[in-house]
Amino acid sequence: MTRAVTLAVGVAAALAFLTISAATQDRFPDAPGRTELLRVCSECHEAGSVLETPQTAEAWSETLATMARQGAEATDEEWRLIEQYLDANLALIRINAAAADEIRRTMDVTKAIADAVTKYREQNGPFKSVDDLKKVPGLDAAKVDGRKERLIF
Repeated sequence: MTRAVTLAVGVAAALAFLTISAATQDRFPDAPGRTELLRVCSECHEAGSVLETPQTAEAWSETLATMARQGAEATDEEWRLIEQYLDANLALIRINAAAADEIRRTMDVTKAIADAVTKYREQNGPFKSVDDLKKVPGLDAAKVDGRKERLIF
Protein backbone atom coordinates (compact mmCIF):
# COMPACT_ATOMS: atom_id res chain seq x y z
CA MET A 1 0.00 0.00 0.00
CA THR A 2 2.83 2.43 0.82
CA ARG A 3 4.43 1.91 -2.60
CA ALA A 4 1.12 2.54 -4.31
CA VAL A 5 0.58 5.77 -2.38
CA THR A 6 4.16 6.88 -3.04
CA LEU A 7 3.80 6.09 -6.72
CA ALA A 8 0.47 7.93 -6.92
CA VAL A 9 1.90 11.01 -5.19
CA GLY A 10 4.95 10.92 -7.47
CA VAL A 11 2.82 10.66 -10.60
CA ALA A 12 0.55 13.48 -9.39
CA ALA A 13 3.56 15.69 -8.66
CA ALA A 14 5.05 14.98 -12.08
CA LEU A 15 1.76 15.79 -13.81
CA ALA A 16 1.41 19.00 -11.82
CA PHE A 17 4.95 20.02 -12.77
CA LEU A 18 4.34 19.28 -16.45
CA THR A 19 1.05 21.19 -16.39
CA ILE A 20 2.66 24.23 -14.77
CA SER A 21 5.61 24.02 -17.14
CA ALA A 22 3.32 23.82 -20.19
CA ALA A 23 1.21 26.72 -18.90
CA THR A 24 4.34 28.85 -18.48
CA GLN A 25 5.56 28.01 -21.99
CA ASP A 26 2.15 28.92 -23.45
CA ARG A 27 2.60 32.45 -22.13
CA PHE A 28 5.55 33.00 -24.46
CA PRO A 29 4.66 34.13 -27.98
CA ASP A 30 5.46 31.54 -30.64
CA ALA A 31 8.32 33.06 -32.63
CA PRO A 32 11.93 32.26 -33.57
CA GLY A 33 14.07 32.13 -30.42
CA ARG A 34 11.30 30.91 -28.11
CA THR A 35 12.63 27.35 -27.89
CA GLU A 36 16.16 28.57 -27.20
CA LEU A 37 14.99 31.03 -24.55
CA LEU A 38 12.94 28.41 -22.73
CA ARG A 39 15.79 25.91 -22.79
CA VAL A 40 18.64 28.23 -21.79
CA CYS A 41 16.75 30.23 -19.17
CA SER A 42 15.20 27.12 -17.61
CA GLU A 43 18.64 25.73 -16.83
CA CYS A 44 18.99 28.06 -13.83
CA HIS A 45 15.52 29.40 -13.03
CA GLU A 46 11.89 29.20 -14.04
CA ALA A 47 11.44 30.56 -17.55
CA GLY A 48 8.35 32.39 -16.29
CA SER A 49 10.60 34.78 -14.38
CA VAL A 50 11.39 36.35 -17.76
CA LEU A 51 7.76 37.46 -17.96
CA GLU A 52 7.79 38.74 -14.39
CA THR A 53 10.77 41.02 -15.01
CA PRO A 54 9.92 43.42 -17.84
CA GLN A 55 12.98 45.19 -19.19
CA THR A 56 14.07 47.33 -22.10
CA ALA A 57 16.04 45.79 -24.97
CA GLU A 58 19.24 47.28 -23.53
CA ALA A 59 18.55 45.77 -20.11
CA TRP A 60 17.78 42.36 -21.66
CA SER A 61 21.09 42.49 -23.51
CA GLU A 62 22.89 43.14 -20.22
CA THR A 63 20.94 40.34 -18.52
CA LEU A 64 21.93 37.87 -21.24
CA ALA A 65 25.58 38.90 -20.94
CA THR A 66 25.39 38.36 -17.18
CA MET A 67 23.79 34.94 -17.67
CA ALA A 68 26.59 33.94 -20.05
CA ARG A 69 29.25 35.13 -17.58
CA GLN A 70 27.57 33.13 -14.82
CA GLY A 71 27.74 29.94 -16.87
CA ALA A 72 24.52 29.71 -18.90
CA GLU A 73 25.34 27.63 -21.93
CA ALA A 74 24.25 28.54 -25.44
CA THR A 75 25.88 28.91 -28.81
CA ASP A 76 26.44 32.37 -30.29
CA GLU A 77 23.50 31.71 -32.63
CA GLU A 78 21.25 30.74 -29.72
CA TRP A 79 22.19 33.89 -27.80
CA ARG A 80 21.42 35.94 -30.93
CA LEU A 81 18.02 34.25 -31.35
CA ILE A 82 17.17 34.74 -27.67
CA GLU A 83 18.07 38.43 -27.80
CA GLN A 84 16.05 38.94 -30.99
CA TYR A 85 13.12 37.10 -29.41
CA LEU A 86 13.22 39.25 -26.29
CA ASP A 87 13.52 42.45 -28.33
CA ALA A 88 10.65 41.63 -30.67
CA ASN A 89 8.26 40.05 -28.18
CA LEU A 90 8.92 41.09 -24.60
CA ALA A 91 11.15 44.16 -24.31
CA LEU A 92 9.67 47.37 -22.99
CA ILE A 93 9.76 50.15 -25.59
CA ARG A 94 10.81 53.60 -24.39
CA ILE A 95 9.18 55.21 -27.40
CA ASN A 96 10.20 58.76 -26.44
CA ALA A 97 13.83 57.90 -25.76
CA ALA A 98 14.65 54.91 -27.97
CA ALA A 99 17.03 55.33 -30.86
CA ALA A 100 15.83 54.27 -34.31
CA ASP A 101 17.70 50.94 -34.12
CA GLU A 102 15.97 50.01 -30.84
CA ILE A 103 12.59 51.00 -32.32
CA ARG A 104 13.33 48.86 -35.38
CA ARG A 105 14.09 45.81 -33.21
CA THR A 106 11.33 46.20 -30.63
CA MET A 107 8.57 47.33 -32.97
CA ASP A 108 9.60 44.93 -35.75
CA VAL A 109 9.63 47.64 -38.40
CA THR A 110 11.98 48.59 -41.20
CA LYS A 111 14.81 51.06 -40.71
CA ALA A 112 12.83 53.62 -42.72
CA ILE A 113 9.80 53.34 -40.41
CA ALA A 114 11.99 53.48 -37.29
CA ASP A 115 13.63 56.62 -38.68
CA ALA A 116 10.16 58.05 -39.37
CA VAL A 117 9.20 57.47 -35.72
CA THR A 118 12.25 59.33 -34.42
CA LYS A 119 11.80 62.12 -36.97
CA TYR A 120 8.12 62.51 -36.06
CA ARG A 121 9.06 62.61 -32.37
CA GLU A 122 11.72 65.28 -33.01
CA GLN A 123 9.32 67.43 -35.03
CA ASN A 124 6.20 67.01 -32.87
CA GLY A 125 7.53 66.40 -29.38
CA PRO A 126 7.16 63.34 -27.19
CA PHE A 127 4.42 60.82 -27.84
CA LYS A 128 1.77 60.94 -25.15
CA SER A 129 -0.37 57.99 -26.18
CA VAL A 130 -0.77 55.05 -28.53
CA ASP A 131 -2.94 57.25 -30.73
CA ASP A 132 -0.10 59.79 -31.04
CA LEU A 133 2.27 57.04 -32.15
CA LYS A 134 -0.22 55.82 -34.76
CA LYS A 135 0.06 59.21 -36.47
CA VAL A 136 3.57 58.38 -37.72
CA PRO A 137 3.31 58.04 -41.51
CA GLY A 138 3.80 54.44 -42.63
CA LEU A 139 3.66 52.90 -39.15
CA ASP A 140 1.23 49.98 -39.09
CA ALA A 141 -1.43 50.62 -36.42
CA ALA A 142 -1.71 46.87 -35.81
CA LYS A 143 1.99 46.75 -34.85
CA VAL A 144 1.40 49.57 -32.40
CA ASP A 145 -1.69 47.90 -30.94
CA GLY A 146 0.15 44.60 -30.62
CA ARG A 147 2.83 46.28 -28.52
CA LYS A 148 0.81 48.86 -26.61
CA GLU A 149 1.29 47.04 -23.30
CA ARG A 150 5.06 47.29 -23.77
CA LEU A 151 5.15 50.98 -24.65
CA ILE A 152 6.53 53.46 -22.14
CA PHE A 153 5.59 57.09 -22.77
